[in-house]
Amino acid sequence: MAVARTRCVALIGVSGHPVDVEADVGAGVAGLHLIGMLDTALSEARDRVRSAVVNSRHPWPDTRITVSLFPASLPKRGSLFDLAIAVALLAAAGVVPAAKVAEPFFLGELGLDGSVRPVRGVLPAVLAAVAAGARTVVVPARNLAEASLVPDVTVVPAVTLSDLVGRLRDDGPLTYGGPPGPPGLTGPAVPYGSPSSPGSSAAGAGAGAGAGAGSGSGVGAAESAAAIGSGGAAGDGAGGAEGIEDAAGATGDAGDTVGGVGGAVPDLADVAGQPFARRALEICAAGGHNFWMLGPPGTGKTMLAERLPTLLPPLERDQALEVTAIHSVAGVLPPDHPLLTRPPFVAPHHTATVAAIVGGGSGAVRPGAVSLAHRGVLFLDEAPEYPASVLDSLRQPLESGRVTVSRAQGTVTFPARFVLVLAANRCPCARPSRPDDPCRCSPAARRRYLARLSGPLLDRVDVKVTLYPSTRRELLADRRFIEPSRVVAERVLLARERAARRLAGTPWRCNAEIPARALHTVYRPPSRAMAPLLTCLDVGALSARGLDRVLRLAWTLADLAGKAGPEVAETNAALGLWLGEER
Repeated sequence: MAVARTRCVALIGVSGHPVDVEADVGAGVAGLHLIGMLDTALSEARDRVRSAVVNSRHPWPDTRITVSLFPASLPKRGSLFDLAIAVALLAAAGVVPAAKVAEPFFLGELGLDGSVRPVRGVLPAVLAAVAAGARTVVVPARNLAEASLVPDVTVVPAVTLSDLVGRLRDDGPLTYGGPPGPPGLTGPAVPYGSPSSPGSSAAGAGAGAGAGAGSGSGVGAAESAAAIGSGGAAGDGAGGAEGIEDAAGATGDAGDTVGGVGGAVPDLADVAGQPFARRALEICAAGGHNFWMLGPPGTGKTMLAERLPTLLPPLERDQALEVTAIHSVAGVLPPDHPLLTRPPFVAPHHTATVAAIVGGGSGAVRPGAVSLAHRGVLFLDEAPEYPASVLDSLRQPLESGRVTVSRAQGTVTFPARFVLVLAANRCPCARPSRPDDPCRCSPAARRRYLARLSGPLLDRVDVKVTLYPSTRRELLADRRFIEPSRVVAERVLLARERAARRLAGTPWRCNAEIPARALHTVYRPPSRAMAPLLTCLDVGALSARGLDRVLRLAWTLADLAGKAGPEVAETNAALGLWLGEER
């Protein structure tokens, strides 16, 4: 009987923190004692571990067992530690060699029968393990594809505890020699967030109030992903957040179809009668600009929003890993697509709470809709129906590209750089207004309805478009000018490449990310092109923030036109788009 140790990872937000798991089997009253700032799920590990060890036909030490998770001041949550606790305990009891389990990281939840079940957040956990110097990581077999995205580490899948113990007893090194166990056990897992998923709700990731923060050498998904080279599997998909039951469904469907996982793929050619709105959508895709659509029902607002991801270029390798890590932590990563390569599309229901949108949780803080839409599109349909607190909570992530969730126990920061798309009807009744049957909403009611969208929020929207019903003649005539998403996406990609060459050597990847200081120094247009903007600024029609957004929009128009920089035509057009006028 002695002390044995192994390693695991504690997740706080999308950052992983290495944790040493030490087990001491010694004299005293028989029992298993866990220490180290644990939550309820982790405190219950004593019962899961005991049953898993006994049902795996291994002796349970009939003595006092103390398991310490270090650093003790770091909050530790979830069932991710089950496997590490069981391995450290068996090593301390002499069942497996203690020296062989000291270096690897062990991740996974244990079933009462000894099976190793999949867990959330495997990708950021493995990234953190590699950053801490790990050469071997043991993960549940159904998380193998996700963990294998990380290079320079040996990933060993575990189906059952007894199988893992048998391999630890072997004289050779701990390696992966092929899928262990019956084929059915290594097949695609039921994704977290589905009704049949073990240990999770039907909605997926948690969102509410709560916090987590701590000390230790945390490794953020963004920093780790940036250091990873090419290679690994590829796939598409998107997800939603808990507390947004309708959003989870809408996100999955839209993400599947947009990413090509589902059946029908949305195409911009489906939208007829709105040429100006289609052009505005192309501009938003080329520069990463926010989009606002106002119009009666049936004019194509939702169709346009759902087709925006089809115009965006695929995610770069580091972006894909960052997005995948967020979805893994939220528990909505598609099981058959471990790497998300297409921009996600998230459309929460208007009943979503602030915690569901920006992130939160009653225990561990989970990413919200703004983080699930990172590097993709966040669509708020019927935007005035959302609570004012939800709409105003978007202001910080729109400016900074990240959202900080602060609770009593600490602070967690999630990445949240997305394209915001807002859609709204003209009035609360949303009835089509005809001369023989006009809308019955008073002008005051219409003003109150649209006033739910605050000025500071609309000030952060670059492109504003009003949609009108199309006549039969307009629909037929527009059919000749409609372009499929593939053609428009090629122009968007060319514009983004021009912007990338111009922004080479900077941390910015598209025009929407250029800060104000650079806009007015390095990327300031000539005086003649600035003249109409300065005139609007002098008369109060344009704010200082609005001026910056118009300049970013003008650069995007110049990129689409193949020009070296914005001229008067581009600044005038950008000003009209920001004001909601056709110029």
